Amino acid sequence: MIGSKDKVNFLLLRKLSSMRPYLSRLVALLLVLVVGLMGCTESPSTLSGNYREDTLAVVTSLRNAIQVPDKDPSKAAAQSEARLKINDFAARYRRDTALGKLSSFTTMRTALNSLAAHYSSYPNRPLPQKLKDRLEYEFKQVEAALRRGT
Repeated sequence: MIGSKDKVNFLLLRKLSSMRPYLSRLVALLLVLVVGLMGCTESPSTLSGNYREDTLAVVTSLRNAIQVPDKDPSKAAAQSEARLKINDFAARYRRDTALGKLSSFTTMRTALNSLAAHYSSYPNRPLPQKLKDRLEYEFKQVEAALRRGT
């Protein structure tokens, strides 16, 4: 004979199985909402949104990464931080049409592209002195352009 507890469990199971399509749709809707809302929030960036300050901070960070000796154990960390800064800077400012006309921005993009290309193509090789010199020259141009306001 089936006990009352077994009857309750049977009825509950039956009711849940009839609600399964609704529950799966509800879970799918909740997942879409969570992913959608999380995608709309800004990713944690290392930049403030002030172009001048951010550019100078990225220049300083990249200079530090470039000057780390090749045999230093912190070289990999400095290189990964430089990549993060490059990606954050590019993601934040590449679509701003007002900045596209500034010489500081175009020169900065040239420097970032050069360094990112080296890191992507030759991740285990040290930066050539010629590239270091070119980057330093471009960083100085960027700083001078920022002082002029262009």
